[in-house]
Amino acid sequence: MDFFSTDQTSLKICGVRTEADAHRLIDLGVDAAGFNFWPESKRYLNPKDAAWLKHIEGRILRVGVFVNPSTDLPLRLISEGMIDVVQLHGDEDPEVAALFSNAGITVIKAIGVKNPADIERAGGYDVDAVLLDAHAPVVFGGTGETFDWSLALEFKKRFPNTPMILAGGITPENAAMAVSQVKPAALDIASGAEISPGVKDFTKVRKLLEACQRAL
Repeated sequence: MDFFSTDQTSLKICGVRTEADAHRLIDLGVDAAGFNFWPESKRYLNPKDAAWLKHIEGRILRVGVFVNPSTDLPLRLISEGMIDVVQLHGDEDPEVAALFSNAGITVIKAIGVKNPADIERAGGYDVDAVLLDAHAPVVFGGTGETFDWSLALEFKKRFPNTPMILAGGITPENAAMAVSQVKPAALDIASGAEISPGVKDFTKVRKLLEACQRAL
């Protein structure tokens, strides 16, 4: 399954902190896992403790999540074979995203959405996918809050060639609706798949997978 394909909706579980949880996601058939390398995150994974990411190479798409990083850490984790994708989840401008894209790295740019101007801004990035999340300027995602999905539909209409990932307050209860109404390339879920920040709830993960499959 191509994670970025717009013909189906993939599932990315973000905020994974342990190798055991990553293996359980693999066993369930989750398409991608996000690992948060922003030290201020409640789901922070210290790169020094993340050598195990090499053990799951090729078994699940490994997405490194960064907030306003220098280029050094993402490039190092890519070169060391620890992640496959760089997700920029801060205030990075298109030029910063281009630094990674021009290096041949797969890039997801996350945009906090609260009004149509944010959709216009999201369309200005030349990246592999845009992730639309609830506007959260201090914590940069993972809040469990939704946003107006009509704005996501507007993004798809205006920028049909850019795969769109939907995030923000998605749970087992509304995931099928999100897929059927918005038809994103992927759902990106952190708090909606947890017991507490960074502690995954695999009953919820199974329901999320079922919701994606039912909605297709």
